Amino acid sequence: MATLLSRIFGKKTVEPAPVRIDNNELDTRALKPLMEQKAPVSKDPKDLTGAWTMERVTTVFPSAQRALFQKYHVGGCSSCGFQPTDTLSTVALNHGLDVNEVIDHIQKSQEMEKDLEITPKETAELLKQGRIKLLDVRSPEEYAITNVAGSVLVDQAVAQEIMQTWSKDTPIVTMCHHGMRSLDAAAYLRGHGFVNAKSMCGGIDAWAEQIDSSLARY
Repeated sequence: MATLLSRIFGKKTVEPAPVRIDNNELDTRALKPLMEQKAPVSKDPKDLTGAWTMERVTTVFPSAQRALFQKYHVGGCSSCGFQPTDTLSTVALNHGLDVNEVIDHIQKSQEMEKDLEITPKETAELLKQGRIKLLDVRSPEEYAITNVAGSVLVDQAVAQEIMQTWSKDTPIVTMCHHGMRSLDAAAYLRGHGFVNAKSMCGGIDAWAEQIDSSLARY
């Protein structure tokens, strides 16, 4: 009945006052669910602490995982990885790192990630001059749909060749569909000492829009 009235009049019904028990103290059992409510979890980057879970860290800082691998070699493989439920302090401790230094690095990672990126226009000019290796990190199926002339599809054999024989100062540009997988690839290469690795922002979709409109888009 009370619910029906609240729907009709648009007003909330008044809850009965807490009952007093024999010793004249308020019975707070009905209020327990309210008393146990947790404060909302902060998503403000400035509030980052070692108590944050890695799931929360990577949600608030999309660049965090790439930044951690690039500088500390954390998170790039099973032996150096972490679980979403691990706290940042735990991850830092497991890798012998100062958590405050790690926090500072993560907070700066968004800005630092810009150094990993290169525009399609810049990439096209460097490719034309033969000054870069353009690595396509999409799947073979995507590569078959459309690709940039002069690019190299990275399969297992190519990946091993890069890691084992290429000079660490080789100018490398990675690309994918929209520029996200290529960021991970560039960060991975930087983490393994390829200091001139960059990711083409916007991926092949941006290339088709800005450089070569004849390429198929998907």
